[in-house]
Amino acid sequence: MATSRSKLDRIPSYRLHKHSGRGFVELSGKRIYLGPFEDPATRQRYHALIAEWLENGRKLSVDPNQITVMEICARYWHHAQQYYVRSDGSPTQSIDSVKQALRPLKAMYGSTLAVDFGPKALRAIRQVWIDRGLARKTVNDYTASVKRVFKWAASLEFIPAYTYHALNTVEGLRAGRSNARDTAPILPVPEAHIDAVRPYLCRQVNALINLQLLTAARPGELLKLRPIDIDTTGDVWASRLRDHKLAYRQRERILYFGPKAQEILREFVAGRQLTAYLFSPCEAVAERHAKAMGHRRPDQKPTPRKSERTLGDFYTTVSYRKAIVRACDKAGVPAWTPHRLRHSAASRIRRDFDLEAAQHVLGHTHADTTEIYAELSSAKAISIMLEVG
Repeated sequence: MATSRSKLDRIPSYRLHKHSGRGFVELSGKRIYLGPFEDPATRQRYHALIAEWLENGRKLSVDPNQITVMEICARYWHHAQQYYVRSDGSPTQSIDSVKQALRPLKAMYGSTLAVDFGPKALRAIRQVWIDRGLARKTVNDYTASVKRVFKWAASLEFIPAYTYHALNTVEGLRAGRSNARDTAPILPVPEAHIDAVRPYLCRQVNALINLQLLTAARPGELLKLRPIDIDTTGDVWASRLRDHKLAYRQRERILYFGPKAQEILREFVAGRQLTAYLFSPCEAVAERHAKAMGHRRPDQKPTPRKSERTLGDFYTTVSYRKAIVRACDKAGVPAWTPHRLRHSAASRIRRDFDLEAAQHVLGHTHADTTEIYAELSSAKAISIMLEVG
């Protein structure tokens, strides 16, 4: 196995063709003659060709006028799977947008030469999304993903740059100026609707809801919390997040926990290993089963599993949202999602303090914010959490 791996990683050597005296190299099963073997310019061409071959994923460059849309999609998908990942190796939400954008692109224009894919074709794909009833913002996101595919291809000279620039003339759909569906603005969750679902939720999900309301955190910022991630030395606890929405922009995101949030966290931190996740769906199921055992007869047979799903070590944004939506259905209230809890918290902070205070707590500082401003932001957020969190 080690030998075959070394062969795969080996760089094809610069070789002499004895009969003609020319230098050549074999790449991707193809022999390429470069010129007189002893000529320095020939060896220079060899090094340039090897560099381009490696950059191209150990594949020979294709004629920009011959590559198809399907080939572009295949190469970009390989790139996206390596690019759109978090620090722990898991895929980001962007990978789903790429997947949805590539599907009609391949289905409708896969055999088309990429150089012939123009603005009319992009509008045709966009209309398919509109006809499917997708929201205007979603249609614009998918359209931007298609443009990004061709921008990437142009940067690697798979296609001429003018092909991408032509696609860039297709502007995004504007509100009220297309037949695409516009979504209603995201509003805070009525307090009565939150209270209605609590009896149908486990202890872990109820705690997550309370923490969101107290900290204005995004759902994904709380789900992977561990005791080791929380600094408990000050009056206000803090957690510096490594993986968050804007981590790729080198932004810092700190969650602050005031006295009320600390009271919730203590219940889950106590007796737990430092690296164990605080909110575990496995624990939730075990607690539910323990309660159910009290209602079972001694001779009652175990209930067969309804599905083959397995539980993870922590809630995902999907499982967290589904738990709440199911509870809404049982409680007979309109379905709401965890993201709206952030809006509820932000509205309360803005009402009780001001807009600037809400920006500090939500982490809405700009990328070019100075270090002094960041310090003021932290101080402001800590003072707010002492009161509301």
